[in-house]
Amino acid sequence: MTTLDDDEAANSTYSRQVGDRLRAIRKQKRLSLQEVEAQSEHEFKASVLGAYERGERALSLPRLDRLAQFYSVPIEQLLPREITGSETAALESPVNKKLAINVAKLIEMNGSPFEMLARYLRLIQVQRQDFNGRVITVRGDDTRAIAAMLDVPVDQVGSRLDALGLLYQRTED
Repeated sequence: MTTLDDDEAANSTYSRQVGDRLRAIRKQKRLSLQEVEAQSEHEFKASVLGAYERGERALSLPRLDRLAQFYSVPIEQLLPREITGSETAALESPVNKKLAINVAKLIEMNGSPFEMLARYLRLIQVQRQDFNGRVITVRGDDTRAIAAMLDVPVDQVGSRLDALGLLYQRTED
């Protein structure tokens, strides 16, 4: 049987984990607490959101749902989860060639291959819990799937994405 103190400690830990997820997604969106307050038309006050992120204030389910809608992420992405052994191994495995794809430009393109690629990249974003929405880096295994979607050999995926203007080019200031 758990005591009240054990329950409070578990709730406090869980609240901090939820807060960590909230902070991570806000930062991925490149928003400050004040920007969230302004863009939400003061629905989410910076001080209250900060308290949620620090795990100092409880968050109701309707409020969590509104935050998920505001951040344009599935609600389950705001909740902590355990990483399985296979996910840990995948995260630690060496990756070959990485390609940075400009997602913002991709969603402006029409046609079946581009729509399929956009859906595939959204799936990767959910798996990685990466919701910045502008750029995603794909890895070796992802490149094979993209080759099939674009109907090109695997070794030509980078050049095809570049020809389509979909490779992200970092601009130097």
